[in-house]
Amino acid sequence: MPDTGPLHIEEWGAGPTVGLVHGFTQSAASWEPVAGRLADRWRLVAVDAPGHGRSAAVNTDLWEGAELIGATVGPASYVGYSMGGRLALHLALARPDLVDALVLVSATAGIDDPEERAARRAADERLAERVEAEGVEAFVAWWLTRPLFATLPAASAAIESRLGGSAAGLASSLRLAGTGTQQPLWDRLGELAMPVLVIAGSLDGAYTERAQRLAAGIGPGATLEVLAGAGHACHLEQPEAFASTVREWLTGVAHPDAR
Repeated sequence: MPDTGPLHIEEWGAGPTVGLVHGFTQSAASWEPVAGRLADRWRLVAVDAPGHGRSAAVNTDLWEGAELIGATVGPASYVGYSMGGRLALHLALARPDLVDALVLVSATAGIDDPEERAARRAADERLAERVEAEGVEAFVAWWLTRPLFATLPAASAAIESRLGGSAAGLASSLRLAGTGTQQPLWDRLGELAMPVLVIAGSLDGAYTERAQRLAAGIGPGATLEVLAGAGHACHLEQPEAFASTVREWLTGVAHPDAR
């Protein structure tokens, strides 16, 4: 697959463009289970986010990373999962001219409390040191044992797609673009004028609450979908239900010409 600038991309299908932005430790290839269910109607462009996969040498904060993703994919609807949701949210606020529609999956607009944010920065630093000490394979194996992924079967975890990057890249992502570095954006959600779909898994209580708060903060332009029986990585746990939800929403709200 071609490289566009410093960010590696994977492409599937043809039609209106949809940009796909993955979560921490993942890569563009992790979207394959979803892409295979949407490529008949859309041109899907998945990026290796800064610090990940073949973009491991690209070191950016959230605003810079968002701008780079927008420059790589161009005008599109954007789907971002977890870390990718935070990047996509930053892009929608910084360059709304590039974002036709926005899908935020298991995402947050940041940590409100400064002390909690500082604690998260310290935790992210410890994670960065751990991946530097252990290497990518051992770190990913440990990462997927965390409670956040308790409902994610190993067969659905897209493990191979997580192993192509570097420890230095993941550590850089944690230090520059981790949740602890993010200034909260809750008070800016009302700026989003494009249609927004907010998705969370019903088994992920913390992010379901954040999804509800995101939708409320965005206002009438937001649609909230909670996928029953899915956890944090709902797009990997239930790719069929996830893709069906995104397909119906994109077709009806953002891309009616893709019927």
